[in-house]
Amino acid sequence: MSQTFSADGAVVPVTLILANPNTITVRRTDAKDPHNAVQLALLAKEKKKGQRFAARKEFAIEVADDATQVDVSQFTPGDIVEVSGISKGKGYQGVVKRHHFKGGPASHGHRHALRQSGSIGSGFPQHVFKGKRMAGRMGADRVTVKNLEVVSVDQEANLIAIKGAVPGKRGSIVEIRSTEEVADKEDKK
Repeated sequence: MSQTFSADGAVVPVTLILANPNTITVRRTDAKDPHNAVQLALLAKEKKKGQRFAARKEFAIEVADDATQVDVSQFTPGDIVEVSGISKGKGYQGVVKRHHFKGGPASHGHRHALRQSGSIGSGFPQHVFKGKRMAGRMGADRVTVKNLEVVSVDQEANLIAIKGAVPGKRGSIVEIRSTEEVADKEDKK
């Protein structure tokens, strides 16, 4: 996270994303496959024997026939995008942090029940129903944040500044999609 200033002098919180060029590894066309798509691969940081990929993912996007890479040049300041990634893992958490339960009173006979969940249901079915909000593992889920604005694009340094926060910890891999591509995909369904 960082901050920048708009033309009128207001402070704008931004997330700086290093968007290295993605290599096109597979092309799918209507002639051979049921849909048009490309598989994009992100090269790993260290290169040992041959090329290693940190991530591969298939996208239903239109790319020029002679293109071998997709880079930050497709984004311009003012574009509205959505960013997907794996959120930060928080481990095993209680119901107050995980589900925003209120907790018990701190006085009037409640000695050790401040952050406990309380009753979990009636006695009849003799089991806990699926989906009951209880303590458990929190975070490390795929999250998509929509309607984020591209503030600036630096093509030489492969940097994109996006207004607001994006999911994931520092150094994690995220997907940046234009909302126009998402709308086109939904129209085809």
